[in-house]
Amino acid sequence: MIDWQAIDSVLLDMDGTLLDLHFDNHFWLEHVPLRYGEDRGMTTEEAKAEVFPQFKAMEGTIEWYSVDYWSDALDLDIAALKSEVSHLIAIHPHVIEFLDALKNSHRRVVLVTNAHIKSLDLKMDHTQLRGHFHRLICSHSYHLPKEEPEFWARLQQDEPFDPLRSLLIDDSIPVLKSAQSFGIAHLLAVYKPDSRKPKKDVGQFQAIHSFKDISLDSAVK
Repeated sequence: MIDWQAIDSVLLDMDGTLLDLHFDNHFWLEHVPLRYGEDRGMTTEEAKAEVFPQFKAMEGTIEWYSVDYWSDALDLDIAALKSEVSHLIAIHPHVIEFLDALKNSHRRVVLVTNAHIKSLDLKMDHTQLRGHFHRLICSHSYHLPKEEPEFWARLQQDEPFDPLRSLLIDDSIPVLKSAQSFGIAHLLAVYKPDSRKPKKDVGQFQAIHSFKDISLDSAVK
């Protein structure tokens, strides 16, 4: 699936790619409405009817991923609420083995996430994955989500990479399309970002069921 001799840089998404998206889905679809309703004397279903349209309206924007934005918009301490369910944060199978193999291959390995810095820190502290990357980059640093093609130009200025010799693995189809339009040549989607949901339609993109699907035999230079 991947010609590792053609890859110098590996750009990796976090939520849904390296980490099970079940945490995020449960948090936004269940835990936030629960706490929002409790604060306002509403049932969880009433709370969902109020907050879900707000979520929908912000999809694909940098605000959608911002802990601070939603703390203000919902009058909730989103960072604290995430800590309440942090036991649900989980690494997808075979991720650590994959990251170890990349490290041994001497390729540049960069985490590139839309997650807010507060979410990133929580998850890195919980999973202890921080040391597996040369850099951790939040799209909030550029005030642009990865869905915007301009994001990749900003990233390249900050973290030089050759698009023709770079691999991006991401569970978001809009993000992969954005990266493709920028010219990143090697792209992989993820079939099951959330381990508890059915296989995802990845459209035109090649995809992995787990990181075990990617042969690392030729990854060491």
